Amino acid sequence: MDYELRNGILRINCRNWVIEPSIEDSDACMGAIIDLLREVKNVEKIVLVEKREIEYYFDQVRLLSQIADLLNKLQVERFLESIELEEECKYYPERINELFFLVKEVIRKDPIGAYLKLNRMILRTKFAISKSDERCKRYYEKFLARLEYLRKNLESCDLIKNALPLLKNKYGRKIYREFFKPVIKPVFMFTRFKSTPPKEGYCIERYELPNKVKVEIYKIPGKVRFYYFIFPPEFSLSEEKHELLEKAISYLSERRPSELEFKEMEKMREYYFSLGKNVIKEIAAGMKIFLKESEINELASILIRYTTGFGILEILLSDEKIQDIYINSPIGSTPIFVQHSDFEECETNLIPTNEDAETWATRFRIYSGRPLDEANPVLDTEILIPGGRARICAITRSLSPEGLAFAIRRHREKPWTFPLFINLKMFDPLFAGLMSFIIDGGRSVLVAGGRGAGKTSFLSSMIVEIMKRFRIVVLEDTLEIPVAQLRELGYNIERLKSRSVITRIETELPAEEALRTALRLGDSVLIIGEVRSVEAKALYEAMRIGALANLVAGTIHGESAYGVFDRVVNDLGVPPTSFKATDLIIISSNLKSADGLHRFRRITELVEVKKHWKKDPLEEEGFTTLMQYSAKEDKLKPTDVLLEGESFVLNEIAKKVKEWHANWDAVWDNILLRAKIKETMVDFARRLNNPDILEAKTVSDANEIFHLISEQVKEEVGSLDSKLIYERWLEWFKKYLKLYS
Repeated sequence: MDYELRNGILRINCRNWVIEPSIEDSDACMGAIIDLLREVKNVEKIVLVEKREIEYYFDQVRLLSQIADLLNKLQVERFLESIELEEECKYYPERINELFFLVKEVIRKDPIGAYLKLNRMILRTKFAISKSDERCKRYYEKFLARLEYLRKNLESCDLIKNALPLLKNKYGRKIYREFFKPVIKPVFMFTRFKSTPPKEGYCIERYELPNKVKVEIYKIPGKVRFYYFIFPPEFSLSEEKHELLEKAISYLSERRPSELEFKEMEKMREYYFSLGKNVIKEIAAGMKIFLKESEINELASILIRYTTGFGILEILLSDEKIQDIYINSPIGSTPIFVQHSDFEECETNLIPTNEDAETWATRFRIYSGRPLDEANPVLDTEILIPGGRARICAITRSLSPEGLAFAIRRHREKPWTFPLFINLKMFDPLFAGLMSFIIDGGRSVLVAGGRGAGKTSFLSSMIVEIMKRFRIVVLEDTLEIPVAQLRELGYNIERLKSRSVITRIETELPAEEALRTALRLGDSVLIIGEVRSVEAKALYEAMRIGALANLVAGTIHGESAYGVFDRVVNDLGVPPTSFKATDLIIISSNLKSADGLHRFRRITELVEVKKHWKKDPLEEEGFTTLMQYSAKEDKLKPTDVLLEGESFVLNEIAKKVKEWHANWDAVWDNILLRAKIKETMVDFARRLNNPDILEAKTVSDANEIFHLISEQVKEEVGSLDSKLIYERWLEWFKKYLKLYS
């Protein structure tokens, strides 16, 4: 047998085997492995190498090693040779031959079957003892003692112990699938995967991703975490397709894209996909394999994924329900974990390897142009691939003692919208209407919260509410806001990228200089991905002197309005009086259910910053809450300050509009109108079972028409008649849905 033992890993070359390389399904394979384990010691993992690498880990190897050790023990004890042969006893020689065959052949190929057969032999021998004369009885009793000794030794093996409770319901080799569940890795990829779902789990949801990728979610009794079982097409390819891909990958490996090509990811993928199709066609012709065009495209997609792409990460990122991907160090010791929108944190059936990690790290470095080494142990970047868009945080050894690790935040490919959030109960229509009014009023807003609270997603949804007549400048250190998609919707938007305060790349412009540049780009709405560092001083300086006449919005870490004040003033060095340039603070929170098993995002507070205080807004009552989350009702509720029209910020907006000046009822009526429009969109989406109604294209079109209709109604009747505006808007909306259905 062609094998190699290195560092406890026994690799066996099965390419020329005529038997199936499967311990659980093939008795011949199990026999061959146990024979090898009788000779080779200290094996921790077995890898059967064919078109795929089939890996059995220590717990499974130990089950076989115990059987191998038992056979060696019987050999040392000369177990078979010590049995006396008595020709005159009827059936005795036949039973000895049966035992010889059991020990020599059956135990090594089918230990559980051997145990069952041994029990039957014991029963027959006991019966023979009761029917034999005294001379034969003596031999049968010795023979029975041997059988019972063998049974006792077999019962000491964990494989037999664990099988005993299952023997009533499982027969034949099927029972071995309960104990031997290999991790399988096609030879052209590094990631290993568990090919069977957890035996104790039950499937609670199934769905399919693009490119025939199947996903199943399992609930496992006694465990709080769900199991995310994914089965991409590359895991189930035929042997000839595996061979074809292996040859194609070998060919393309000599034509790897350059660093420059990697930076032009989209063009590079198009080129190599076309090249891959040609290579597959040529190799298939040489192998005399007929492939349909759909099969060629499928193989080319797999080929690109594992040569120029990001491997299994692309499959995971194609799932819109995945929010985060976690790959922990040391790589390979644990599976990949994902944060699922419906089932929260899930364990997957995917196990990364060191080769995976090194490949990903290299490509992230090339793609971002940023280093990842001992001097720069953190890499923060974004990738955009066919599967989706994601923010990458990679760490390496000088920060992570056990080596590379990755945290990947998947961004929604389309921009978030207020109706989408209303549908998810993150906030209600009234908050949406109020924020729409504030955004049009051109105020300064900070969206605060912890990591994963939805700050950036909400900031993106605010952009969709901005009228397209305004220019927008977006400043980020890590690109998260879907600027390209917003441009496609017709927004006049410019993106600036600043130096990350984490990675500190010298070739990139510092955040404060990038912000000053943004302020020189003309009259614009300013969106700041996150207020992190010294750029806060430049921002507040600009807001105080009135350099920004339009909406200014950004995100910041903080769990309360005072927490935001504390961070801006004490951590970032902005003078307390400058903080007054902040008009509103929105708190977004990650909340938990009482059992601790579930999390959900909610806007929990809308606070305005008054202007009369001097040193501490908390002590001097400088904060006023306009909306507050009620946990009992799971709802964001307006305060009396808002309902009675005592909001300083809203009245400041109203002062600059003729129709609203000193007329709170008109202001409130307009806010309610905007809320009703958002609520109507959500109602139609639910009623028609059409989630596209909630997407940015429809929402931005609806917002634009709302403003145009408002203008028409004002010219016709001399006021913003909310009832008339809504009626005309609803008439337009119904026609719009028919047109785009």
